[in-house]
Amino acid sequence: MAAAAGSRDVEFIRARSDKRQYRRVVLPNALEILLISDPDTDKAAACMEVEVGSFSDPEGLEGLAHFLEHMLFYASEKYPGEHEYTKYITEHGGSYNAYTSSETTNFYFDVNVDNFEEALDRFAQFFIRPLMSQDAVLREIKAVDSEHKKNLLSDGWRMYQLQKHLASKDHPYHKFSTGSWETLETKPKERGLDIRHELLKFYENYSANLMHLVVYGKESLDCIQGLVDRLFSDIKNTDRISFKCPSHPLSEEHLQLLVKALPIEEGDYLRLIWPIIPSIQFYKEGPCHYLSHLIGHEGEGSIFHIIKELGWAMNLMAGESTNSTEYSFFSVSMRLTDAGHEHMEDIVGWIFKYLFLLKEDGVHEWIFNELVAINETEFHYQDKIDPISYVTGTVSSMRLFPPEEWLVGSALPSKYVPQRIMMILDQLSPERVRIFWESKKFEGCTTSAEPWYNTSYSVENVTPSVIQQWIQKAPTEKLHLPEPNMFIPKDFALKEVTEKVTFPKVLRKTPLSRLWYKPDLLFSTPKVHIIIDFHCPLSSHSPEAYVSTDLFVDLLVDYLNAYAYDAQIAGLYYSIYLTSDGFQVSLGGYNDKMRVLLNAILKQIANFEVKPNRFSALKETTVKDYQNFNFRQPHSQASFYVSLILEDKKWPVAEKLEALAKLESDSLAKFLPNLLSKTFLECYIQGNIEPSEAKSIAQEIEDTIFNTPNTMFKSMSPSQYLTKRVIMLENELKCHYQIEGLNQKNENSSVIQYIQVHQDDASSNIKLQLFSLIASQPAFNQLRTVEQLGYITSLSLRSDYGVWALQVLIQSTVKDPSYLDARIDEFFKMFESKIHELSDKDFKRNVKSLIDSKLEKFKNLWEESHFYWGEIDAGILKFDRVESEVGPFA
Repeated sequence: MAAAAGSRDVEFIRARSDKRQYRRVVLPNALEILLISDPDTDKAAACMEVEVGSFSDPEGLEGLAHFLEHMLFYASEKYPGEHEYTKYITEHGGSYNAYTSSETTNFYFDVNVDNFEEALDRFAQFFIRPLMSQDAVLREIKAVDSEHKKNLLSDGWRMYQLQKHLASKDHPYHKFSTGSWETLETKPKERGLDIRHELLKFYENYSANLMHLVVYGKESLDCIQGLVDRLFSDIKNTDRISFKCPSHPLSEEHLQLLVKALPIEEGDYLRLIWPIIPSIQFYKEGPCHYLSHLIGHEGEGSIFHIIKELGWAMNLMAGESTNSTEYSFFSVSMRLTDAGHEHMEDIVGWIFKYLFLLKEDGVHEWIFNELVAINETEFHYQDKIDPISYVTGTVSSMRLFPPEEWLVGSALPSKYVPQRIMMILDQLSPERVRIFWESKKFEGCTTSAEPWYNTSYSVENVTPSVIQQWIQKAPTEKLHLPEPNMFIPKDFALKEVTEKVTFPKVLRKTPLSRLWYKPDLLFSTPKVHIIIDFHCPLSSHSPEAYVSTDLFVDLLVDYLNAYAYDAQIAGLYYSIYLTSDGFQVSLGGYNDKMRVLLNAILKQIANFEVKPNRFSALKETTVKDYQNFNFRQPHSQASFYVSLILEDKKWPVAEKLEALAKLESDSLAKFLPNLLSKTFLECYIQGNIEPSEAKSIAQEIEDTIFNTPNTMFKSMSPSQYLTKRVIMLENELKCHYQIEGLNQKNENSSVIQYIQVHQDDASSNIKLQLFSLIASQPAFNQLRTVEQLGYITSLSLRSDYGVWALQVLIQSTVKDPSYLDARIDEFFKMFESKIHELSDKDFKRNVKSLIDSKLEKFKNLWEESHFYWGEIDAGILKFDRVESEVGPFA
């Protein structure tokens, strides 16, 4: 094929399981592109990364890069209708988004494969001739401002900006990056600036030589190459130089600090941060990977295990965080208990004790090799993910790594260079640390306020000699390195499937349990997914029962953490969580060592006892989590209230808090035999596993749970099995549930209009899905873009145990909920006429788009098993749902 684009064959390092084809292309305008051909895909996708981010914002125009990201979605000379791009994508089974980071801005979308060329053409116009009309400018400044106001009371945003605030003022890291009405409208006007003119001037930074594009399609590489050559060659190349950070944002005055900050939410947090040389510069050696593995370890002998056993911390994370190749940070962060708050100095002392232990002990090659083996396995047996996630995850590698390493990036460090690890470890010193400590207990004790989010804080110096005193007075519990990981898989053999089972089938049933089974017929991967649903009808019949079951589940996870942490590192994941009628255990990963982990979890459940010290720590945290419901975004609170109205076994947060306040360890111990005296196990096993082994696992589950000496679990009669259901709303009756926002400082309000439509039925389902497909983009356009009611606006479907509904959500700082509700009503009236005006051609196009989306194949074992388990869990068992809904239209 003759194309104007230049391409060269690159020998990409790729996963052994990856069957896709790849090609690197450079267009004459210097745009570098990665083409991906996947004949099996149902969705096509693309992602453009532009090396222009918020660090490039002009002085006094904070948020301009983010504002430009918003504006490019509006219209272009070729497609002048407002939101033609987003409308086209939505109507053809796709999704879209963008984000602005420090040094880059990323735009991405996916769409049904048959519509890729037209979608890609609309996308390309972002970078060729966008319109950016004056009318749109003002509206989108309001949208940016609404986005900022949504973040004002978010501790994550507040603490991140505080870290940036306490940095060199002449470094771009110090700046505010989101933008607001003040920075994009009020202040520019005061200075006599035309913001649209500044926007167009800033857009000139978008040069083809600063762009990287990933395009993922169904067609051949030659065909995709012809497409990108035709659609993207008109992007101008003005030979811009990419932004380079001026060294590190922290000078000596910003180190050896203890910052006490006042959060919005309940909960104490401690974060130690050190500036380091970015490990991207040594990505084949992986120094930070080695160190974060050890410092963030949760097994016996680790920092976390010791402070958790003392009741001082609830979690710990360690690792590198960076947005730049020029500077980076290594952080250790944790959530503290009230007791941990009182022992902050001891905890900091321990962290440094452990760092000194790592120095004294030296670097261990066996630990490095263990991590190499885990990374190799994870890379070569990686699950296929949806194309939009794949392109967004891959595009940044094009900027950072040579072409042959684009697909692997920094995922496979293999060079053992102990001095490089020691070099980073030396940087984690008392001389270079910044300690950020968040607590409501600092109310009234702070001396300053960060200007953008008004976060109250105070700063103290913490010298190496002070930290040395903390190290010396920290208790002498034994810190040591982890043992070799027994969960690293060795057997990747695929089991032979003799019976081709299309849908899950009941393989075994007794009065105590039922086993659903499905072998892996699609993915040929050495993995398995096991779900054990403990159906306990007494788990949520009152607020007291609910919070008791909640604490029981939290304690189970807590007890298992030190043992099961190695399993998670090795690719064996598990979770235990509360359900509406009991609790559920889910395990997923390599089948080789799965039974070892399963057995440990079952024994912990069967031999459960309440440990008063852990109960106290978890109760304290749970109380704070319930209290933090008050600080959730109003739309999130509104969503909870919808569920509260619909479900008969859901309890108000205030009632759960009241019940929790009275709960003690001995009353929980008394409740559990009652809770577990009526239990039925619904089990689901799918993956690389033979029927005989699945039966054997089900037998082991049953024996361990019901037949272990002194077990509290007992069977229940079939009539006690609870059917999942929701409240039926009356026809033509509009009910209002009005409640005051729980956080007086949050100026956002929210409305959810929930319209219950029908019970599960193939014909009705497809009609409602079609309506939602046609209505979602016009609703967003009218309510958010035209009427400017709020940044968070959506029209979507929901299904609660087979009861289908339409839901419209708006969160707003400009209007009250009753006004928002009236505007939703008005939208539906207006849209009714639009539905009647829909041409036969447009109707058929929408039908085809919906069918294409519904026929999308599962991409991995987890997607498939979650779909089938969803049918079992809801009690509907419509395993052929797609075929039955699409059948009449196919």
